[in-house]
Amino acid sequence: MGSESNNRAGQPGMTTTSPPTPLEQLRASVKGTVITAADAAYEQARTVFYGGFDRRPSAIVQVADAADVAAVVNFARAAGLELAVRGGGHSMAGFGVSDGGLVIDLSPMKGLEIDGERRTLWAEAGLTAGEVTHAAAEHGLAVGFGDTGSVGIGGITLGGGVGYLVRKYGLTIDSLLAAEIVTADGQLITTDAEHHPDLFWALRGGGGNFGVVTRFKYQLQPVDQIVGGMLILPATADTIYRFIQAAEAAPDELSTIANVMTAPPMPFLPPEVHGKLIIMGLMTYVGDVNEGERIMSRFRALAPPLADLVRPMRYVDSYPPDEEDYHPLAAGRNLFVDTFDERSAQLIVDRLQSSTAFMAVSQIRVLGGALARVPDDATAFAHRQRRLMLNVAALYNNPAEAAHHEAWTDDFMAALRGTETGVYSNFLGNEGEARLREAYPAATYARLAQIKRRYDPGNLFRLNHNIQPA
Repeated sequence: MGSESNNRAGQPGMTTTSPPTPLEQLRASVKGTVITAADAAYEQARTVFYGGFDRRPSAIVQVADAADVAAVVNFARAAGLELAVRGGGHSMAGFGVSDGGLVIDLSPMKGLEIDGERRTLWAEAGLTAGEVTHAAAEHGLAVGFGDTGSVGIGGITLGGGVGYLVRKYGLTIDSLLAAEIVTADGQLITTDAEHHPDLFWALRGGGGNFGVVTRFKYQLQPVDQIVGGMLILPATADTIYRFIQAAEAAPDELSTIANVMTAPPMPFLPPEVHGKLIIMGLMTYVGDVNEGERIMSRFRALAPPLADLVRPMRYVDSYPPDEEDYHPLAAGRNLFVDTFDERSAQLIVDRLQSSTAFMAVSQIRVLGGALARVPDDATAFAHRQRRLMLNVAALYNNPAEAAHHEAWTDDFMAALRGTETGVYSNFLGNEGEARLREAYPAATYARLAQIKRRYDPGNLFRLNHNIQPA
């Protein structure tokens, strides 16, 4: 029997076909959509959340399922191509897009299964925190993610997950029961406390170093009505310090995020406040409504509120609709601290007032509670006993000003940190090896490196806060 592939060029009446190109091979291997620079969808598909990243991948594969993920992983490994993995695209370092390599875009993978009786949920990795929260809310249940609905569940979970429920129910990873992951050899495996327990330990805080998680299984908590919302107070060193004192003294049912910032022109703020320093407190009390209102009165008594949107509400309403096509230019730094006093609060006021950014922010998250009741070595996230997590950021419009605002954030953070160390990997940009090592204590890093060697010895998954194989 003959075929076109056996025909010789030049033979009368015969035709030849060229072998498929690598791109054709890639397209033939997946059910999802392969997007290149020749496609109209390319510009949007390569855009991540934060501005300032102009990377041009050779192809973006919007995968349909785990088999597609495995096919792209195998293709990238065989071709020696850099591989990026994108969920919600919120990486501060822009890791969701490659320059010249391949991108696995998980966003089409939206499968979700809820078991209301067992209070468990299987969620595919293309879902966002907001989408999962809305689905779980139909059953009066929730899993604690972060404070932004458009964040992908993959990135926030693999880094740890510090959000609205952190003091009551711990980190996102403390609700993780299992995961399905495509490893560097293209195999799809399920990992939990009994199956590949070393990998399950590493996934809970070690980021995307070990493969592409395609599904997560979470334990859901009974969270429906809360007392929560936004409380805006004038920011002075005194009010900042006493806000943090009140948040630390509150029961575990209350989680707070204090954004000390220059007030944006929000419609519920009087015009004379715009541009002035405020505390934008994001409040979440999970428990009895009357007790929640009593706890909130302590914060209202700190200073006359400029705006008080705290009320009994459904937890799902903590995630308002996100602005489409919002891609901020931002310089940001993160730090865990155990010391915070009046001088720290005054430093924040002084530094924010010195910024030339259109919005300067210092965010203070009080930790403790359920987060701290898990041993440090139980997961790869190992900062459970820290008192506070601080972020500083400058948002600006002109890309030419990037170096100026980066220097401001560096100086600000250096002044805050003193001799303290520690960084949350989900809020870490491209800040060098020394800062990466601050995300993981020495023993944690060494264990991660051994697990990396076992599951990804060739370091295929390196476009992340990379753990080198031991």
